[in-house]
This record gives sequence, C-alpha cells and structure tokens, in this order.
Amino acid sequence: MSENTHTQKREAADSESKEDYVSSKKAKIESCAMGSDINGVKEPSFLIEADAAEDKGSRHTMEDAWVVLLDATLDYPGNLRCAHFAIYDGHGGRLAAEYAQKHLHRNVLSAGLPRELYDAKVTRRSILNGFLKTDESLLHESAEGGWQDGATAVCVWVLGQRVVVANIGDAKAVLARSTDGSRNFPDRVQALKAIVLTREHKPIFPLERARIQKSGGFVSPDGRLLGRLEVSRAFGDRQFKKVGVVATPDLYSFEVTNTEHFIILGCDGLWGVFGPSDAVDFVQKLLNEGLPVAIVSRRLVREAVRERRCKDNCTAIIIVFKHN
Repeated sequence: MSENTHTQKREAADSESKEDYVSSKKAKIESCAMGSDINGVKEPSFLIEADAAEDKGSRHTMEDAWVVLLDATLDYPGNLRCAHFAIYDGHGGRLAAEYAQKHLHRNVLSAGLPRELYDAKVTRRSILNGFLKTDESLLHESAEGGWQDGATAVCVWVLGQRVVVANIGDAKAVLARSTDGSRNFPDRVQALKAIVLTREHKPIFPLERARIQKSGGFVSPDGRLLGRLEVSRAFGDRQFKKVGVVATPDLYSFEVTNTEHFIILGCDGLWGVFGPSDAVDFVQKLLNEGLPVAIVSRRLVREAVRERRCKDNCTAIIIVFKHN
C-alpha cells in the first residue's frame, strides 16, 4: 500500500514512561462530516477514532503486521465511506503477514467492494474473492522465494453505516455494545457487553477436522494439524495447503447504532491473557477517563505483556465509534 496506509512498524516509547517499548502511533480520527448528505448518499451519523499498538513480548522477532486506514478508498473513490482495519499474525516468519498487509485490502477493492451503495451480497463476494486472490498470489510468491510461513487474519471494513468482519485462524474481534441504553444517560456508568464477532479455526474443531481428514491430513492428540500447525485456516502455509488448510474467511456484519461503542481487534497473544469481557472493561475504563485511543491501545498491550506476562507477540487495534 502507499505511504498513507500507516502500517509501518514503530518503536516509539510511551510518553508516560521512557521504558515503554510498546509501539503505537498518533491517534487517527476520521474527519468526514457527521450526518451530512453527499450526492444523495447519507453519511453515517458517527465518526471513527482508531489506533494500534504492538509488542513482541518475549519473542526474539515481531511477526505481526497491521493496518489502520480511516480512508481506505485508495484508487477506488466513491460516495460510500470506506475504512479498513486488520491484524495479520504471522507464524514461521513475517513474510506472509507483510504480504497480506500490503495486498489484501487492494485485492478486495479490485474484486468489487461497493463504493457507492452498500450491497451485502456484493460485499461478501468481494471479500471472499479478495482473500482467495491474496492467498493464491502469496503461495505463488512463496514458492518462488522458497519460504513457507503463514499468517492468520482478522479484518474489519466500515462501509457507510455497516461493519463487516472477516477472519481466518485464531485472531479475534470483540464488540462492546450497550445493554441498557445508558449512552443516553451521561451521568450513568455504561454497562457494556462483550460480543465476540469471530469464530476461531482450530484443527480440532469438528468442521475443520472433517475438511482436514478429507484432504488426507490428520489432527494429533494435542490438537495440531500433522502435529505441527495450531490453526486450520491461514494465508500461506504452503506445505499445509494440500492437507486442508484454507484461506476462506468467516464473515459477520452489523449496522452501527448508538449502542455500539468500540471494537477490539487482537492477535491470539492478546486473547491468551485477556478474556473478551475483561478486555472490554479495561478499555472502557480508560476511555471513560478521557484518554485518547492512542494511549488506550498502548496501555492494553502493555498490560497484556508486562502485567499479565503474554509471552507471544501482542498486537491490538481499538476502533471507537464516536456518535453525535
């Protein structure tokens, strides 16, 4: 992607501590008008503030990659608002994660992601085709380059008033939603429910195991594919594609109303030490203190790595819906 993708790795220190090695970036806040009408297309009645943070944990290398694009139109402009966020969790190396980071969203756009009016069927087809094209081209390039690593993915597109989530592997998206309408009562503490928007793809799960066995593979007693791979869907993993590993995502969509507050995207390292409700409560408390998303994302990752002893790479993106 271009320099506007804001996906470069950073090693900036947290301003609150010179010893904070969690990398993050300046908060990104959408600048489009709320509730306006442009060429007959009504703009959503909310803005988006989003940011990402990462830490390699106790690993020697960082194999995650991520994307934060508040304006994700690239070379495909249109009246329909398009934002894109993604985390790619690499395994066996970083090349597959970086490849998906660079190519997936553009492939989804070129496959026909709606740019004028939201269409659920067209959106679904373009995301599925974009995932397939990305994996096919990645496999071709990895064969030529002699590398075999893979990457899981959790991706979000905000199209107008709709959110579409796609995932492969064990990265997750969690939505924080009001349960009692407390957004309308600013003096009350909001009660937020954590809703997991994604389904993990593990070899031991029945549907995944059936596909693997049909392809001639097996799942070992510890739940790994051929005793080696912990996920059953991923980009790349060239040596496992013939035994049932696919890059077909699960998709979920919903319309943003005033009850949707924020989404947390995280690799499996984050969710290994945070439960969904625990993470929502942690983020909600900091947002209620008035902290910007840039600081909240860094504190979430710092809590995971330093306090809860996450030993894996840890990456998180927080997407906040700022309503009128």
